[in-house]
Amino acid sequence: MGFIIGTVIALGCIMGGFAGMGGHMAVLAQPWEFIVIGGSALGTFIVANTMTTIKDTGRALMEGVKGAGPIDRDYLDVLGVLYSLMRELRGKGRNEVEEHVDNPQESSIFKNFPRVLLDKELTNFICDYCRLIIIGNARTHEIEALMDEEIQTVSHDKLKPYHALTSVSDSLPALGIVAAVLGVIHAMGALDQSPELLGHLIGAALVGTFAGIFMSYGLLGPLANKIKVLREKRCRLYIIVKQTLLAFMNGAMPQIALEHGRKTISAHDRPSIDTVENETVSGGSAQAA
Repeated sequence: MGFIIGTVIALGCIMGGFAGMGGHMAVLAQPWEFIVIGGSALGTFIVANTMTTIKDTGRALMEGVKGAGPIDRDYLDVLGVLYSLMRELRGKGRNEVEEHVDNPQESSIFKNFPRVLLDKELTNFICDYCRLIIIGNARTHEIEALMDEEIQTVSHDKLKPYHALTSVSDSLPALGIVAAVLGVIHAMGALDQSPELLGHLIGAALVGTFAGIFMSYGLLGPLANKIKVLREKRCRLYIIVKQTLLAFMNGAMPQIALEHGRKTISAHDRPSIDTVENETVSGGSAQAA
């Protein structure tokens, strides 16, 4: 919603200002200029990125337009599933706990937290390190180093769409100039025509410069930055898991270990300690509401 509102405001002010100066809106309708810019940008984007990144960029664009980042329920579900697993690790045998991490899709614990199950990468991250805890001979500092490496890899992969879109955004002003130059070349072929027609052709050519700059700084650049913010918030879930499990490995009680994870959440999004306590005691049943 924020993307739509911001875009409407930006376009409204630009078009309104242009009309207020006496400009004719019809002059801006130059579809071939937009085809040159958009087509060349799309082509270079495909050349520069793998198919995996291209597909993920499509998903990232939808996330950016919708503003689909982690919500309170996501944080509470991650803390809830960690609490349940830590209680199992403290109170039950190895075989019983292994059933949950070996097949999370069928686990009674993970089924209570469907938002975690929907994120397969995060689910695998949790299960992998719980499995290492079950084995019991891994040192805490070794697990922490391994977690850091994996989180860095996850963050790098999650931010590939941001870097890809930023590269395209940076190229759009130059591609707008390319479209404008092509328009000027076309106008030069009409030097023997009337000044009115020649002026129209030159004006059409300059629309390419306007379009390239606006698409870069007014649309794609801000959208790429929003994607970065949302993806970084998504990566924060892995930090929560890391800090919680490390505290548990160092001997903290499950409820205390949760506090280590809760404190890594941004203050703006962080649930209160009472909310976390109520959610973990309820075993995740509240998320159905």
